[in-house]
Amino acid sequence: MIKTDIGEYIVGAYLKIIKKCDFVDYNVRPPVGGLEGLNELDVVGLDFKNKTAYLCEVTTHITGLLYKDNKTTIKKIKIKYKRQKEYANKYLPGFLKRHFMFWSPVVPKGYITKELEKIDGLELVINKKYAQCIDELRLKAKELTNDVGNPFFRMLQILEHLRS
Repeated sequence: MIKTDIGEYIVGAYLKIIKKCDFVDYNVRPPVGGLEGLNELDVVGLDFKNKTAYLCEVTTHITGLLYKDNKTTIKKIKIKYKRQKEYANKYLPGFLKRHFMFWSPVVPKGYITKELEKIDGLELVINKKYAQCIDELRLKAKELTNDVGNPFFRMLQILEHLRS
């Protein structure tokens, strides 16, 4: 079993609390064996009422997104995006609205951000937009007191309800 990363819990909290997903799962693998079965999706959220699927790649490099070099980084993200689309087409045919997302808190502005923006259909939740999503969760954490089963959101709730 693959350990869930804190960045994945952040995305999961956003999908559950803000996007109102009925189901959120982590490190999702296609239900087949062999090499194809090794390709995992970091976070998948499903909103059954609106037939909407969120397929998310999450990279939580706080010193800045980079795999080896700039070109390798873009290539790797394109491959992961392709896998998201393949998974949705094969296993989520009933979900007509699909959001393919890439989440990362720190992405160096320049080559990487420009190349990521060129990937048609990939929603970027990076830098400022990532911070805005965290702020949305903070506001909800002030409102809600019930445990929603997400450790990151529970931590936000505790922090937002501290008394001096």
